[in-house]
Amino acid sequence: MSDLQLGRLVLRETMRFTESAYQGWSMHIEGVEVCPMITRSEVWARFDGVLGGQGGLVNALWEEKAERNGYYTISSASGEVVDRKRQGITEIAWKISLQRHGPDTDTDLESRLPGAVRANDFSLTGERWSAPPIGHYAYYTGATLPSILTRESADGDIIVYRGIPANTNPRWGCKVEDYLRGRVRILTRGVERVGTAHPLDTTHWEMHNGLVRVRPLAGGIEVASFTGGAWRPKGWVVDVGGSPVGAWESASVLENNLERCVLRLAASRSPVGRVYLDLTLRRGSRIVEGYLQRGDSGTLSVYLASAETLTDSTSYVVRSTNDGDGNRVIAGSARNFDAHADGGLTKTSSTALDFWLGVVAGGSSAVSGDQATNLRDAYIGALPEVVAAVRR
Repeated sequence: MSDLQLGRLVLRETMRFTESAYQGWSMHIEGVEVCPMITRSEVWARFDGVLGGQGGLVNALWEEKAERNGYYTISSASGEVVDRKRQGITEIAWKISLQRHGPDTDTDLESRLPGAVRANDFSLTGERWSAPPIGHYAYYTGATLPSILTRESADGDIIVYRGIPANTNPRWGCKVEDYLRGRVRILTRGVERVGTAHPLDTTHWEMHNGLVRVRPLAGGIEVASFTGGAWRPKGWVVDVGGSPVGAWESASVLENNLERCVLRLAASRSPVGRVYLDLTLRRGSRIVEGYLQRGDSGTLSVYLASAETLTDSTSYVVRSTNDGDGNRVIAGSARNFDAHADGGLTKTSSTALDFWLGVVAGGSSAVSGDQATNLRDAYIGALPEVVAAVRR
């Protein structure tokens, strides 16, 4: 049986489909996923993906109906589950309606960048930037041209466009088969998730964009940077009131798009209360963004599990010499903070701490765009992004 790929979702290709042209060109497809043809967990993952993809822009690739490859929006989705436990069979019949935008030869993708730069205590204006998929082409911002930064990732070289002019929504082209390259993804036990309405294993999840990889760690998180052709991990302690958090007790997905993913962790406090940690990762970014919250006012800290000496540069702290991997660990915040003795950030008498973590790739030899102040400005200037298909 051939496969149909809708964005990150892979389904059995349907034998037939219907199309209609009333106030737009629509396609209606349906099919069945069956266990034991695939595993039970895979069946349920596909079911979650069918429902979780509703409203999203996807690239569609048919193995046997390539004439309909192109960009679509999932306008509606539904499914029916039949579980025959005695026979060991699980069937999920799904239906999806797609709004057709067209093939990649006459469709542009537009990065819509609304909003303002991040509020901060340092009078920083930040830098507007974006990173389309690996393999995109003809990036267009009008009369003002952005600068180009190429970063080596685990998925291949990804281009970051810096200094995008204000009130401009860049447009670019991308072959359908390249649209997923360089994406941000969330996995649980090695399986990539689609949408937000599904559980994550609290001890076996991962979020990465090919440049930064985040995993759970007892008492905090592990943040690995891809430099020199390999992942270089650093452990970070998440501390509330002078005590590292215990085991993360829940992990949920708040946003799951190719250009940005947001994951929320929660843990109990002793003797009562809870702590939230929201983690955001963007396509093409060298840093992971965090937002740590507690219910009552007190001390919040994020610092290295293995202490390193970092220099306080007001809006961030950074190692002054290269480590064994040739990088310099860095952390910062948009708000005033105190430097932590083990290398990190501390904020007192507060209910929230925003922060960002990563490395200055290449250390003393970091190229323009990957230097410490560049990473800080990218954090301040990062804007919400919605990718839409438009006629070329």
